[in-house]
Amino acid sequence: MSLSTDFKKTIIKKLQKDLGLDNIHQVPKLDKVIVACGVGSLHTRKGVKDFTEIENNLKAITGQKAILINARMSVSNFKLREWSPVMFKVTLRKERAYDFIERLVNFVLPRVRDFSGLNEKSFDKGGNISFGFKEFGIFPEVNVDNLTLAAGLQITIVPTSADKAQSLAFAKSLGLIFKAPVVTN
Repeated sequence: MSLSTDFKKTIIKKLQKDLGLDNIHQVPKLDKVIVACGVGSLHTRKGVKDFTEIENNLKAITGQKAILINARMSVSNFKLREWSPVMFKVTLRKERAYDFIERLVNFVLPRVRDFSGLNEKSFDKGGNISFGFKEFGIFPEVNVDNLTLAAGLQITIVPTSADKAQSLAFAKSLGLIFKAPVVTN
């Protein structure tokens, strides 16, 4: 059973009970997952102009073609010129987003060396959680032997709830593991 059907049948009812919500429509759901890879430093510092490898790796990881985001304005401190490439971005919604989360939880995060959980401080004010990886190599869809460009990956999970506590409970219900908060006296 996939994560989306499991969420619709069992997890949503359990989450409603745990959060103490009256209406099932108040339960946070997965709005979208944004997978981004920054290429601005590769372009400005290393002079790379062909990003087909990164684009193909993102397509293999997400199952969807990435779009190239260009700079809207020049920033001299970053040696960034207007219309130069900045990042590749993929936005996953509905079934693809749930499938990506399922693969992330079951296959990718266990492959991360010394993984002890995600940090609870990675939630923003809108209830979105963002985390990153230093390389594509941890994804099983990518052949590590063919990697020539080193690039990181940023993943943002956007739930429908803007409340941080509800978003944390939602993320835990999807199977994401968080570090235990450190208590100091």
